[in-house]
Amino acid sequence: MAEKQKTLKAPISFTGKGLHSGIEVNMTFKPAPDSHGYVFKRIDLPEQPLINALAEYVVETSRGTTLEENGARISTIEHVLASFVGMRLDNVLIEVDGPEVPILDGSSREYAEAIEKTGTVEQATDRKYFVLKEKVEYYDEENGIHIIAFPDKSQSINVLIDYNSKVLGNQYASLEEPASFKDEIAPCRTFVFLHELEYLAANNLIKGGDLDNAIVIVDKQMSQEELDKLAELFNKPKVSVQPEGILNNVDLRFANEPARHKLLDLMGDLALVGRWFKAKIIATRPGHQSNNEFARTLRQVMKKTALQKKVPVYNPNVEPMFDINEVKKRLPHRYPFLLVDKVIHMNEKSVVCVKNVTLNEPYFLGHFPDEPIMPGVLLIEAAAQAGGMLVLGTVKDPENYATYFLKIDKVKFKRKVVPGDTLILKMDLLEPIRRGIALMFAEIFVGNQLVMEGELMAQIVKVKNND
Repeated sequence: MAEKQKTLKAPISFTGKGLHSGIEVNMTFKPAPDSHGYVFKRIDLPEQPLINALAEYVVETSRGTTLEENGARISTIEHVLASFVGMRLDNVLIEVDGPEVPILDGSSREYAEAIEKTGTVEQATDRKYFVLKEKVEYYDEENGIHIIAFPDKSQSINVLIDYNSKVLGNQYASLEEPASFKDEIAPCRTFVFLHELEYLAANNLIKGGDLDNAIVIVDKQMSQEELDKLAELFNKPKVSVQPEGILNNVDLRFANEPARHKLLDLMGDLALVGRWFKAKIIATRPGHQSNNEFARTLRQVMKKTALQKKVPVYNPNVEPMFDINEVKKRLPHRYPFLLVDKVIHMNEKSVVCVKNVTLNEPYFLGHFPDEPIMPGVLLIEAAAQAGGMLVLGTVKDPENYATYFLKIDKVKFKRKVVPGDTLILKMDLLEPIRRGIALMFAEIFVGNQLVMEGELMAQIVKVKNND
């Protein structure tokens, strides 16, 4: 029996300071309709803009996860989103009257307990799962970060942290069952090394921070004078270092609380995938930046999986949207390098073009005389030109712009293209165009057969006027 989506039975309100802004913030979780997802609403701003909790809207990850959409930002959202995932909520509207959510005790405990107390309700729509078909991997060799997702029947997370610290050491945490979240993961607070804390405080970057909402790990010898200055900085009568190498501001809730908190952060950041997914996730030294990169990768895989089910239909009896003359007005390419004959479909997110391959193509003279095959690089170029038609359609005067491709990734060739084939070139935006950068998923078909697929990234650049 399919699981149903869930939302809250009633609104829940919280008040507290933002960790970095220090601003007193009021926040309310509100029930939301089916398939609404997690959406923040800045009620303190004109027109009360909405900010969707999706990976492509992340703009900052240095001291937490920050989203920006519709000209508005909301920061440090990972603990809130982790509580929604851990408590199995699908749809929530989060109203906030400031730029940052309350940090509370530095964990998700208060959020999870309030959600449990308030209760949830089933909705009419089935919960949608993204079922991973093959492993997805992120690797940052320089920082020793490795995140990998394997296909599985359910979602589980394993986290290993290692900061080359004698005090902290290697730690491991896991979450195999969602029911364990409230008691095993939600109470785990953020942690910070003392040298990081001193830097943040000196640069006025944790205006809402105090010694009640973070575990402070002391990774150097401290004199009593230094401890007294630290106590003064955070308005404490006295602080000392416990035998475990942490300040006496808090007691650990679990021996591996830092690793569990990193797992909590990862849950919150992966909520930005925007879909429940079935996978076993193993993460080594994860952080907000790597979490977001991985979430974006999962979203791209999810989108590509959905797109691959849609093979374009080409009917030569139907008038094209753009014939070759219209194509030439948008693309600067000419013989023998214009590889788009016409456009049969285009909207804001996708384009479908046609290229007829004949024996008259000049490259067949040498590739190969006895077995003519269209070179793979020209298939990529044909897809790139189709992508150019799509992205240049976003500017008012496309004749004054060009597209320069920045990246070609994950390209696969499925079969040969030979004279007589009609190529259907399909390009889909994987995320909104931002700052002139477009990331697209390319597919080329001959009939119903996929002959090539891959990711292409392009930049829209204004051409210099030589007049």
